[in-house]
Amino acid sequence: MKHRMRASRLAVAALVTALAATACVGGKQTDNKSASGGKGGRLTIATGPTTGVYYQIGGGLAKLISDDLDGYRATATTTGASVQNIQGLGAGTYDIAFSLADTAGDAVSGKESFSSPQHVEALTRLYPNYTQVLVRDDSGIKTLKDMKGKRVSTGAPGSGTEVIANRLLKAAGLNPAGDVSAERLGLPESVDAMKDGTIDALFWSGGLPSGGITDLTTSLKSDVRFLDITPQLPTLNEQYGSVYQKASIPATVYNQPGDVPTIAVPNVLLVKKGFDPDLAEKIVKLMYGKKGDLEKVNAAAKEIQLSQAEAVSPIPLNAGAQKALKALAQKH
Repeated sequence: MKHRMRASRLAVAALVTALAATACVGGKQTDNKSASGGKGGRLTIATGPTTGVYYQIGGGLAKLISDDLDGYRATATTTGASVQNIQGLGAGTYDIAFSLADTAGDAVSGKESFSSPQHVEALTRLYPNYTQVLVRDDSGIKTLKDMKGKRVSTGAPGSGTEVIANRLLKAAGLNPAGDVSAERLGLPESVDAMKDGTIDALFWSGGLPSGGITDLTTSLKSDVRFLDITPQLPTLNEQYGSVYQKASIPATVYNQPGDVPTIAVPNVLLVKKGFDPDLAEKIVKLMYGKKGDLEKVNAAAKEIQLSQAEAVSPIPLNAGAQKALKALAQKH
């Protein structure tokens, strides 16, 4: 019965996602020229699942561009997130994309999820993503190693969540392809599966708060708990560098008994190499000039810091974005 309920939920979720993608313009429109060349028109912003922060802040950014940049109309589209977003930039499907910095670093190097170097540039560093690993209390999972033989959502295909989930499982000595029963679900589907007990745990990489995690912790309360994954941090740092950092999810974010130790990864806002520098300059100045509007959309935007904006290495910074950030820094 549970499996039938879950199948029904997944079908409904897929339909809702498809409708949302259509409403939010999932790709370039044939009747509106892309604005990435700086001559006015449409900009498509690749974000993530509807219950994540990328989608919310991406929608806020789209509104700022549409309202404040004459001749431009921007729309945010729901996607599988980081890997898919970068691939879409290369294919010309999207003009601007959100991504985790670790995935973007892989992209410019042409490794892991990318068979060749991807020609992308950064507009700015954004807020950090917090790795949020939750388990059902009745799962018996106390550490990542305990996930062996369990049913685990490792994130949607083509997402940054999937990248870090697989890296964490490997760091814990597990084979993601064989030691766990991996289900590659987006956040909405993962939350539903946790509620009906068809998975034991989920991975999610997102800003604070993430709507889907709020839903889950509010609905299940003490029947679900966060897992401390920081014991795997030294292994991640040894293999992938300092892009992974120790962090803490404040107890108040999800009404937990105490702060949750975890691992954070910066986000970056990307464009394809060759994106018009004058337009990039305008967008970056608009973002920081009206950051308060993005903060109203989701509190995660409060962690977008001008002092860290250029810290995007190894991703090259767009020339127009660099010009804007230099001017903004001089004002402060």
